[in-house]
This record gives sequence, structure tokens and C-alpha cells, in this order.
Amino acid sequence: MTQSKARPVRIAARAIILHDNKLLLVNAYKGRGDLWCAPGGGAEAHQSLPENLVREVMEETGLTVAVGAPCLINEFHDPNGTFHQVEVFFRCTLTSGQLDDTWQDPEHIVSLRRWATRDEITNLKVRPKSLAAVAWGDGDVLVYDPLEAILP
Repeated sequence: MTQSKARPVRIAARAIILHDNKLLLVNAYKGRGDLWCAPGGGAEAHQSLPENLVREVMEETGLTVAVGAPCLINEFHDPNGTFHQVEVFFRCTLTSGQLDDTWQDPEHIVSLRRWATRDEITNLKVRPKSLAAVAWGDGDVLVYDPLEAILP
């Protein structure tokens, strides 16, 4: 690895929130509405991953959640850049709030959010690719989704 690619691996927490048999998704990148992921984001030092996740879900969606058990570890990177992230996904329960189109992410990254059925997800570009299978419990065990490129 060349020195120009050296950068610390980013740790993130993400929420798998099923409500009325729909999964909560947000746009994955600022200004990009064609790639979807579970809400969440980078961990801040001296906070647990669940604490980080509660904050991130509120920032991105305006929703309050209770964080449950971890259910997926995903690792992805940009093979042409320096970005490499390890994400820990937790099953979460919605405790208050509703999606509101007027909600503003204070970091201005998430601008789109939606509840999607399993059938709808098959027609969306979602990362990680295993998200729907884990969300709907196709294998209700901790899963490791090996390193994949951010974009197809």
C-alpha cells in the first residue's frame, strides 16, 4: 500500500429499523439519491456504538430509537481512494417520531429517507447487499459481510 492511501479505518454504527414490515433507508451520500443504506454513521470517541447510533439516527431522520443487539458487521472501501469503513449494524426499535420531509440533517448529508418493503428493496441500489436478508431475518445470526466496493 502506498503512503498516499494510508488512512485510518473508519468505524460506524448503523440501525436496522423495521416498522410495519418496512425497513428505514436513507441516501448514502450527500446529493446522491440512487444509493441507499441504513441510517447511522461514524463513531465519535468516548461514546459507545449504541450511543453514537441513537445520535446519528436522530440527526439523519428525526426519529428516536432503542438500540438492540448487533446483527451484522459490514466492511467496505473505495478501491480507487482512501476510504475504508467497518460498520456494526444493530437491530433497533422506533420509540418516537415520524418521517418528515422537512427534517434537515445538521450535517447536510442525508437528504432523502424512506420506509421500503422487501419487494421495493429489490429494485433499489442498497448497500450492503446483504441488508434486506439480515433485516428480515433470513439468517438470524451475527453475519460478516466481507469487504466490498462502495459502488458497483
